[in-house]
Amino acid sequence: MDVIRIEGLEIFAYHGVFPEENTLGQKFVVSAELYTDTRKAGQKDDLAESIHYGEVCVFIELYLKKHTYKLLESAAEHLAEELLLKYDSLRRIRLEIKKPWAPIRLPLEAVSVEIERAKHTAYIALGSNMGERKSYIAGAVDALAGLRGCRVRTVSDLIETPPYGVTDQADFLNGCLELETLLTPGELLRELHRIEAAAGRERTVHWGPRTLDLDIIYYDDCVIQEKDLCIPHVDMHRREFVLRPLAQIAPYRRHPVYGKTTVEMLEDVRKAGA
Repeated sequence: MDVIRIEGLEIFAYHGVFPEENTLGQKFVVSAELYTDTRKAGQKDDLAESIHYGEVCVFIELYLKKHTYKLLESAAEHLAEELLLKYDSLRRIRLEIKKPWAPIRLPLEAVSVEIERAKHTAYIALGSNMGERKSYIAGAVDALAGLRGCRVRTVSDLIETPPYGVTDQADFLNGCLELETLLTPGELLRELHRIEAAAGRERTVHWGPRTLDLDIIYYDDCVIQEKDLCIPHVDMHRREFVLRPLAQIAPYRRHPVYGKTTVEMLEDVRKAGA
């Protein structure tokens, strides 16, 4: 990934814990690394194919002057998010905000906060076997698309499949979508649970009937094993109802643990069931 660097942008703004910092203001120094693809801009010698660092500098100045935060952490977090949302071609940003005049009554050059934030790719499995199944799934897609910092990139066709685990229940509609998101895995999981709850999902019977089932299949190439979160999904490589729609939108994406593509895992499942 290519990098455009902005170093030492000085801005007079109004951030700090003390009231006088919010009224009198002080100097802040901002540096940013913008990760993007500059190849087209370099080949065409065309600024429209790149990120205009002059415009970025103006945006940073106006944003930090318009908003007031107590913490540098908050100023950096919100500014990084706004820049990622503003520029489609910006994939990742490393942002540092320095405070040279920090009021601590001790000699120091500056204090600073540096963060790195990025756009991530998640694959979400969709399922429903109660009521208006298509409507529940369509509502989930719309809800995800409406989340701040999220963009639905691709949605698979829906397939009808027999129930998994507890077989004495109605057939499912299943699908999969690709999501670009600024949310962390934990934040995304909480949003999925919120969307499920809004659709009337009740977690009473494991593998039981549900109006809506949303699972994180992949999140970038992350491998996460926590009490309430396992990525990649622990059983996805054994579930044809996950792999079939996933193969439609990401056939050659490799499992970060097993190293197999979606189509290879799907073939394995079909052979095992033959």
